[in-house]
Amino acid sequence: MEFLLNAVPRMTSHRALRLAIAGVLSVCALVSGAAHAFSFDDVAKQARTLANNRYKPKDPNLPKELQNLTYDRYRNIRFKPEKALWRAQKLPFELMFFHEGSYYDRPVKINELIGNSVREVRYSPDMFDFGALKVDPKQLRGLGFAGFRIHFPVNTPKYKDEVMVFLGASYFRALGKNQTYGLSARGLALDTALNSGEEFPRFTEFWIQRPAPGAKELTIYALLDSPRATGAYRFTLRPGVDTTVDVKSELYLRENVTKLGIAPLTSMFFFGENQPAAVPDYRPEVHDSDGLSIQSGTGEWIWRPLVNPKRLLVSSFSLSNPGGFGLVQRDRDFTNYQDLEDHYELRPSAWVEPKGKWGQGRVELVQIPTPDETNDNIVAYWVPDAPPKPKQPLSLEYRLSWQKDNDKRPPLAWVTQSRRGHGYRGKPDDSLLFALDFEGPGLKKLPDDAKVDGNVSIDSNGKILEVQTQRNDVTGGYRVMLRMRRLDSEKPVEMRAYLRNGSNTLSETWSYLLPPE
Repeated sequence: MEFLLNAVPRMTSHRALRLAIAGVLSVCALVSGAAHAFSFDDVAKQARTLANNRYKPKDPNLPKELQNLTYDRYRNIRFKPEKALWRAQKLPFELMFFHEGSYYDRPVKINELIGNSVREVRYSPDMFDFGALKVDPKQLRGLGFAGFRIHFPVNTPKYKDEVMVFLGASYFRALGKNQTYGLSARGLALDTALNSGEEFPRFTEFWIQRPAPGAKELTIYALLDSPRATGAYRFTLRPGVDTTVDVKSELYLRENVTKLGIAPLTSMFFFGENQPAAVPDYRPEVHDSDGLSIQSGTGEWIWRPLVNPKRLLVSSFSLSNPGGFGLVQRDRDFTNYQDLEDHYELRPSAWVEPKGKWGQGRVELVQIPTPDETNDNIVAYWVPDAPPKPKQPLSLEYRLSWQKDNDKRPPLAWVTQSRRGHGYRGKPDDSLLFALDFEGPGLKKLPDDAKVDGNVSIDSNGKILEVQTQRNDVTGGYRVMLRMRRLDSEKPVEMRAYLRNGSNTLSETWSYLLPPE
């Protein structure tokens, strides 16, 4: 403090002296503020302030050369690896950035946290190689980053793999060992699949903690904003065989929303074993995920195979304090995909595990018709029965795991495939046949003479014609053969099936929605 007082110039009036002392106190306050370690509370305070004010969207700022770029032309803009943040310091994590362009027409602010200081990472066109694109550097002044990706060695210690990406609205996705990008997560979903239209909140600013040498995790803070919601987020990334992201969020609504989607996941299902391709395709299956898995608070596990419907389908599973849910890629056999470029068998599953009790609500699954594999047509999220009132905080935490060989599964047995075909033999009729295979450690422990039955139920729009349950000697599991008939082809049919031994439940519940024709 003495050096500050000595810096005060000589003054002859009491008023000047008071002003000088006030100035000293102001400087002290700034010094004290600079020593404050940035935390989640700082982001939450900004989210709170935003929620109490009108939404102010940022206008697009792209020059003509970067507007309306195709996917491939946008990919021509590549970040120069030698410019990666933290490469010069030889830290375990590195950051590389995405240029604005195409759909990404608004910048996000990116800051680096170094100790107790905050430093903005400044955009420069020198960081990028524009390839065949002809751009005038003068037109790029005032632009920023569209997002960023995080690199860390998970497959080999000699190379830093891309393990997580934040790009577009509130979308992000991550990878574990021997995985390739597939489904995405989001910060928040508002009014998904409603006639009023969906609102897409976006992360507008990030703060990323510089990692220590030898660090195995990375902390990212994010500020979310949209016309009706704001939010503060903290992501703790731990790359590995299964990469995990611990998410802490505090949300505020500017006004009421009809549907608040928490921990949303977005994926793609084009066709699969339960729904062959509409036109001939050399690939047996094409999907990033093949089912929705739910662990209820009561211990029941539910498996809902995905479909590509002809009309929008929205399903809900009412729960209290869910144990978890996720969009899962269970089929890991290359022979069932035969795609040497996209390798769908390597796409990760994403599992949401709530921390604490989330109360009453529902897991909602939205399935949208898609004519090809370029559209993400599957969305799943948690909807609380009691959303917060405007300006009131909603604090939630969960762990998001990106898995492949260690997918979260029921302890006893689970569905490995749901095959669908005609139910008739000989003379054609309108019946359908479902072959449901169950596998798991609980089934392998059963004695050879165990009596295992498939318990099957169907709603009023269907009729069960035949059910057979038999041991599958190839897999060591059991197969349920369900032959059924739909009564009204314009309406869906809900079916459920699980294995039991007397009064003992042996498997998860197969919950299938046969869409209208």
